[in-house]
Amino acid sequence: MEDNEGKSSRRTFLKAGAGAVGALALGSASPQNVAGAATQTPRPNFIFITTDGHRPDALGLNGNSILQTPNIDRIGREGMQFHNSFVVNALCLPSRASALTGLYSHTTGCIDNQDSRAIPADVPMFTDLLRGAGYEVALFGKAHVGRLGERQWDEYFGFPGAAADYFWPRIQAGSRGKIESNEVYEGYVDDLVAERAIRWLKRKREKPFCLILWFQSPHAPFFRARRYLDLYSSVTIPKPVTFDDDLRGYPGKPRAFADADNKIGGPYTKHSATKDNCARSLEEIVKDYYAGIADVDDNLGKLFQALSDLGRLDDTVMMFSSDHGFFLGEWRMYDKRFMHEPSIRTPMLVRYPGLIQPGSSARQMVLNTDIAPTFLELAGVRIPDRVQGRSLAPMLKGEEPQSWRKDWLYEYYEYPGPHDVRKNRGVRTERYKLIHYYEPPEEFELYDLQEDPGELHNLYGETRYATLTRDLRQRIRELRKETGDHDTASTL
Repeated sequence: MEDNEGKSSRRTFLKAGAGAVGALALGSASPQNVAGAATQTPRPNFIFITTDGHRPDALGLNGNSILQTPNIDRIGREGMQFHNSFVVNALCLPSRASALTGLYSHTTGCIDNQDSRAIPADVPMFTDLLRGAGYEVALFGKAHVGRLGERQWDEYFGFPGAAADYFWPRIQAGSRGKIESNEVYEGYVDDLVAERAIRWLKRKREKPFCLILWFQSPHAPFFRARRYLDLYSSVTIPKPVTFDDDLRGYPGKPRAFADADNKIGGPYTKHSATKDNCARSLEEIVKDYYAGIADVDDNLGKLFQALSDLGRLDDTVMMFSSDHGFFLGEWRMYDKRFMHEPSIRTPMLVRYPGLIQPGSSARQMVLNTDIAPTFLELAGVRIPDRVQGRSLAPMLKGEEPQSWRKDWLYEYYEYPGPHDVRKNRGVRTERYKLIHYYEPPEEFELYDLQEDPGELHNLYGETRYATLTRDLRQRIRELRKETGDHDTASTL
């Protein structure tokens, strides 16, 4: 529950956000009236592409020897790759809300995957601000965030909820805040979404555009497009080194981690959302997961071709990322939610010739809350003061950012719920990570990521790390305060 200070802070933010939208809407016909907008240089177009639960190592660009992703790789080869990209809540709906607003889950109220969770109408999304500044904006694909189709899109072709039927998806279509149809379509969902997005791109327009293209793959149940049914049939999938470890007897791993219901081949509880996956093998899951990404890559090849045919390829910012990472057998786990590296890490690739040096990279820790301010700065649109992320534009330009973040706050709230992952929050620095399962029974995990990147050895409780533990616990308190988290029901 929020205290009075939290409610006051939220009201102040909402008032400021609504004012920003109003100011930009008034100046939409004259971009030069928008603070920071360039009047002589044409503004870029934007395409923001995500997959669902995509790990950074599930790319050919990053050395995957099984999965070929030439079109996704092209974004990174011809642009910049951020090697330390993370989400602040490894869950679909909260993460998408953070990407659209630049805000933490506890600020938007989108804290879990309940379909009713919606970004408040007076909290601006970056697409609202771009549209107010003269952009055409559209969303195609997985929306998930509640009532997202009722926002001001010039075109909307999205499906609510965690996942659509892969072969007979029900999709809502509309524009300017109205859902005009809600129909079942025949066809593989991601092919259908990409086809509709490309059709929209090919329309004649005088304004710059911003396209949100959110693929469903590789979301469970990982159904393949029919043309990929035999893909990887003769390939052997290697097991992670911890796949056969017995977590229940493993020294140092808390019960919160060992007892969670997201195990491959394990039992499930009444809260499990993916009972069918429990019976599947690691090899089945990984191959189907890869096949979903291969389909996305195929569709991105068509997107590249369409942009090239339109002569818009090099004046369009293309960003590729994901809503969270994914366990693929580490500790025999799948899904996400935990603060461990496979769950919180995502790809982050950005292509924009003329601004970004091809093949460049950055090692700073970047977050999904940084996406919204990045698009706004590149468009020359003022970033609302209360946005909690930071623009990546200086790094894209090859500049060394000043006083970049050295740590950040993670949060997860969906318990009880699917997979029985207990509520947790934590701090990740460039070297260390402290995870706090803050509801009784209280538990902790502490890792030195430099010496133990696989998070095998929980250091919490060791005397030699007592000072570090105290400092990291204090830092969680500070980060919560800095980000306006006034949940007084849980404290350190």
